[in-house]
Amino acid sequence: MLIPCEVAVKCALPAIRAVLAKELVTKHDLKQAQAARLLGVSQPAISLYCREIRGKAIDLESDPEITKLMEELATSLTKVMSRKDFIVKFCEICRTLRAKGLMCSLHKSFDPSIDIEKCELCITTSTIRCT
Repeated sequence: MLIPCEVAVKCALPAIRAVLAKELVTKHDLKQAQAARLLGVSQPAISLYCREIRGKAIDLESDPEITKLMEELATSLTKVMSRKDFIVKFCEICRTLRAKGLMCSLHKSFDPSIDIEKCELCITTSTIRCT
C-alpha cells in the first residue's frame, strides 16, 4: 500500500523538476550545470529532463494553475531564494497537483485496491501541511 507522498516521490517530483529544468534552460537562458545547481540535481539529470526522457509520468504543463506556480518558482530560483522558500513553493506545487486529482490514476496503477472514485485524501490536502 503506497501513500500519496510515495507516488509523488516516484512520479510528481521528477515531473515538476522536468518542467522547472526546461523553464530554467529555455526561458531563463541558464546552462544545464547552473540549472542543476539550483535544483540540487546533476547536469546529466537536467539533460534527461530537457530531452523529456525523465519526468514525464504526469503532464503538468496542460494545467494553467500548475504552470503558473512552476513559472513563478523558476523565476524565483534565478534570484536569491532561501532553501526554506524553495521547499515551501515546491510543496505547494505538489499539494496543488494532488488536490486537482492529477496523481489519482498513477496511484491506482501502483495500488489497484484504491477506489479513486471514493478516495478524497488528496483533495483535502489543503489542510495537510508538509512543511
